[in-house]
Amino acid sequence: MDTIFALATAQGKAGVSVIRISGARAWDAGLVFCSNLPSSHKTGLRNLTDLSGALIDQALVLTFEDRKSFTGEPVVEFHLHGSTAIVSRIMELLGGVEGVRPAEPGEFTRRALENGKLDLAQVEGLADLIDAETEAQRKQAVRVLAGDLGRTAEIWRSDLIRAASLLEATIDFADEDVPVDVTPEVLELLDRSQSAINKEAEGVKTAERIRTGFEVAIIGAPNIGKSTLLNAIAGRDAAITSEYAGTTRDVIEVKLDLNGLAVTILDTAGLRETEDFVEKIGIDRALQRAKAADLRVFLKSSVNEKLPITPQNGDIEILGKADLFQSQSGMTVSGKTGKGVDSLVSVISTTLFERSASAGIATRERHRQALLSSVQYLNAAKDGLTLGPDHYDLVAEDMRSAIRALNSLIGHVDVENLLDEIFSSFCLGK
Repeated sequence: MDTIFALATAQGKAGVSVIRISGARAWDAGLVFCSNLPSSHKTGLRNLTDLSGALIDQALVLTFEDRKSFTGEPVVEFHLHGSTAIVSRIMELLGGVEGVRPAEPGEFTRRALENGKLDLAQVEGLADLIDAETEAQRKQAVRVLAGDLGRTAEIWRSDLIRAASLLEATIDFADEDVPVDVTPEVLELLDRSQSAINKEAEGVKTAERIRTGFEVAIIGAPNIGKSTLLNAIAGRDAAITSEYAGTTRDVIEVKLDLNGLAVTILDTAGLRETEDFVEKIGIDRALQRAKAADLRVFLKSSVNEKLPITPQNGDIEILGKADLFQSQSGMTVSGKTGKGVDSLVSVISTTLFERSASAGIATRERHRQALLSSVQYLNAAKDGLTLGPDHYDLVAEDMRSAIRALNSLIGHVDVENLLDEIFSSFCLGK
């Protein structure tokens, strides 16, 4: 493959900028700028010069040997002073080195995958880590990047390979008197794997919400204080407030970090019967977003007020405008005075944290589909076992299909169509 290079740090002026070179000619490219390079895994201060010998910059140079770098290839890094002029000059000269070209988005990471330094799940974990904005997102991404999903999948895979080998041994010696019935051990291995895979699949939705963020919708009648409450939670005037009903026409979103969780609070149009065409569109959108949200906060004017949609488990019902209705019992909140706002935020945070506890290692819909596919094949294998030895060849094929589904989870098979999409989300330096 070509030797590639890219700026591995952000564009623009900075204290330090890093240019990474990876490939068979990385060290040759590095020697264009200085007479010698530090030994592998060492750093050294070097004067970088152009072809005429003019000094470009004094930089720290770091080298990695083949198979000992992030990409699995020889790598040279220049840690330069973060001047746009210096970076531009180095990049310009690198572009003129034979066999060396600029990297494409995500190409360094793609080479790490192709060279066996990362599996596909780890690549996705790296992408999530780069995008992480909250502590929960960081922790989850680090687990995936560390290879936890791959190691867990390997345990399941080993059990299924053991089960398949036992069954295939029975098939191979079908014409002989085999003294041991392997069916009980095979069933035990299938049951254990299926139970663990099912549990992991059930946690994907929650893990995906940690990765992309939870949605909490504030809903209620017009002029009950939804927008004022949103502003109080956000700590700024995110929504227009007025004494006139129907002020909010569209869904207003505010992104927050609630104790490490990424949460989007939705302020929706007041729900009522109306002849106003535009307001009716806003109400329809409010209902759609509220039903799809992970959690709903129902703001009510009285304890017995009829709710516009049926509350789900964990939804919060609270009396709004506590500054005006102080005599009412129950949980109350006032965005205007701040009464009850901290308590409401605490309840929201606690509820979402409790849901987060069910999250597994798998974090994406692709992971869930691979897990469910494996479970489906294991169900078929267990059904086939009950039909007796005449069906063992079909059972063995179902188990091999279950193993292939797990292999696709970490990128060993059937993922070529995903690679371009995944790596396009990376920056040039990754």
